[in-house]
Amino acid sequence: MKTEKLTMAQALVRFLDHQYINVDGEETKFVEGVIGIFGHGIVVGLGEALEAKGHSLKFYQGKSEQGMAHIAMGYAKQKNRKKIMAVTSSIGPGALNMVTAAGTATANRIPVLFLPGDAYADRQPDPVLQQIEQPYDYNVTANDAFKPVSRYWDRISRPEQLMSAAINAMRVLTDPAETGAVTLCLPQDVQGEVYDYPIEFLEKRVHFIQRREIDGMSLIRVTDMIAASKKPFIICGGGVRYSEAGKELAELSKAFHIPFGETQAAKGTVLSGHPMNMGGAGVTGTSAANRLAKEADLIIAIGTRLNDFCTSSKSAYQAEDAKMVSINVNTMDAYKMNALPVFSDAKLALSAIHKELLKQGYKSAYNGEIESAKAEWDAEVDRLYTLPESQGIPQTRILGELNEHLLPKDAIIVTASGSLPSDLQRVWRCRGENVYHAEYAFSCMGYEVNAALGIKLAEPEREVYAILGDGSFIMSHSELLTSIQENLKINIILLDNSGFQCIHNLQRSQGIPSFANEFRYRQSNTDRLTGAYVPVDFAAIAKGYGAAAFRAESVEEFTQAFKDMQLQPNTALLDVKVLPGTMTDGYDAWWRVGTAQISDHREVVVSAEKLAEEVKKARKF
Repeated sequence: MKTEKLTMAQALVRFLDHQYINVDGEETKFVEGVIGIFGHGIVVGLGEALEAKGHSLKFYQGKSEQGMAHIAMGYAKQKNRKKIMAVTSSIGPGALNMVTAAGTATANRIPVLFLPGDAYADRQPDPVLQQIEQPYDYNVTANDAFKPVSRYWDRISRPEQLMSAAINAMRVLTDPAETGAVTLCLPQDVQGEVYDYPIEFLEKRVHFIQRREIDGMSLIRVTDMIAASKKPFIICGGGVRYSEAGKELAELSKAFHIPFGETQAAKGTVLSGHPMNMGGAGVTGTSAANRLAKEADLIIAIGTRLNDFCTSSKSAYQAEDAKMVSINVNTMDAYKMNALPVFSDAKLALSAIHKELLKQGYKSAYNGEIESAKAEWDAEVDRLYTLPESQGIPQTRILGELNEHLLPKDAIIVTASGSLPSDLQRVWRCRGENVYHAEYAFSCMGYEVNAALGIKLAEPEREVYAILGDGSFIMSHSELLTSIQENLKINIILLDNSGFQCIHNLQRSQGIPSFANEFRYRQSNTDRLTGAYVPVDFAAIAKGYGAAAFRAESVEEFTQAFKDMQLQPNTALLDVKVLPGTMTDGYDAWWRVGTAQISDHREVVVSAEKLAEEVKKARKF
C-alpha cells in the first residue's frame, strides 16, 4: 500500500479537502473551509497545516468561538446541508466557547465539524496552560463537554487513529437522519506527530446520499389512513426542506385539498401564497393552521421533530380519535406522539403517496374551511402590518414595511430568538425560494448576526438581513467585524424594545409582576431594576466597528434610513426603536410552562389552575 509521511494535522487537512457529496447524481465538494481562532493548542499543529499550500480549504478568522461556529451553521443550513465548514480553536475557554454552538447545530440537525485543540496525549508537560484536571479521571478534559451535544465525538490520541475517526465523522456529517455537530478533539502534541498515511485514505472520497424509499406495506397503511380521513392536516417539517420536496408537497396538498402548516425549519419551502399553506403551526403559529389542526381527524407529520412549539405542547390536535402518521428518515422522530412511524425520505414518500391517492380518487371533505381560515389570517396580517404608531412603532409594523415594500423577493432573512421568530413565523410572507432562515430548535441568542455572514458566504449574490432584538445583539455579534474584514455585506435590522420582552410577556401572562426582564436602571427605593429604561445607541456600536449605521424612531425615519442602508457598499446596521410589548401572541395555541402552584400572587395561582386544565387536553405521549 502506497503511503505518505504527514503530520496528523496535515493528513486531516488533506482528507477534508478531498471529501465530496453526491445527491441525486449531483456531486459537490463537501468541506468548503475552516473558521478559527488560533491559540497555543492549535496554531503550531493544525495552524501549520492550514497555512501550507497544496489544499483548497479557505481559512476565515473568527472573532469569537461561538460566533464563528454560528457562521459555519448558517452556511451549512443555507446550503441545504450539502456543504459544510469546520471550526477550530485552542484548548480550554476557546473550545468551551463552541459548546453552545455545537448544541445549536445538533438540535437543528445541521452538520458542523468541530476541531478543538486538546491537552497533551503523552501527559508529560501536564498540567499545561488552560488544561482542566479531574482527580477522578485523568482522561477527562474540557472537550468532554462536547459529548452531550455532539452526534459523534472522538479524541485522536495517536496519529493513526485519524483514519477511523475522520471516516466516522463523515459518516455522521453526511447522514440526513443523524447529522449534527461532530467533534474531533486534537491533542496538541499529536497534531504534529508523523505517520505513514495510506494514499487511499487521502484521495478523493464521494459520499453518496441514498434516499430511503417508502416500503410497500407502509405506503398502503398511509394511503389507507388518508383515504379514510375527511379532514387531514399536514405538518411540513425541516425534512421536507432538506429533502427538497417542496414541489411534491405543493402538488399533493393542492391535488387532494389537504391544508398544511409549517414548522420554523420548513417555512418558505412552499411559498406563502399557496392555497393550502396555512402558515406557521403550533405555539408560534397562525390561527388558520391551529384551528384546522384542532379539527383534523388525521395528522400527517413529514420531516418534523414534533417538538413542543410545533405541537402546542401536545395539545394542538383535539378531534376525538384523531390519528397521526409520521414520515421521517430519523426513526426516533417517526415514533413520537404514538404516531404510525414511516421511515422514508420526504420527497420519495410524497411522490409515492400522490400516485396512490390518484388511483383511489381521493379528495378531502373540507368545504370552504381552508379558504375561510386563510382569508381570515391574511386579513389579520394586513392589520398587524399597518398598526398605527401613535405611542411608538409597533414591532409588526416594521415587519410589514420590510415585507410589503422594502425587501426584494429573493432577500434572505435570518432569525433565531426572542419574539421575532414568533412574529416572523406568523406574519412573514415568503415570496421567493429559500428566503427564510430560522434557528429555533435551540433558540440560541446571538445566532442571527453571526449566521448572517455564513448565509452570505453560502449565497454571496443575494442580500441577507439579520432581523433581531437588542437582547440577542448584545449577546453576540462578533462576526459583524469579520463581515467587514471579508468585504461581505450583511444587513442588520435591530429592533430595540429595551430588554428581553418575549420572556417579559411570558412572565406577566402567568400572573407574575414585571421582574428583571427589561433593561432598566436599579432604583434605590426598591433596590430592583424598576427605574427608567437604559438608553443604548446601537448605531454607535456598529459605527465603532466600521459599519454604516442608522437610527429610526418613526416609520418615516425607518423607510428613509432603510433606503440609505441599501446604498452602502459594506455591512450596515439600522437601529429601530420599537414600542415594547408589541409582538404577536396567542392565535389558538397553548404552551406548557412550569407555573408555580402556590404563590403570594393570586394571579399566579389562577394561571397554575388554568395550566392544570389545559394539561388534561394534551396527549400524554
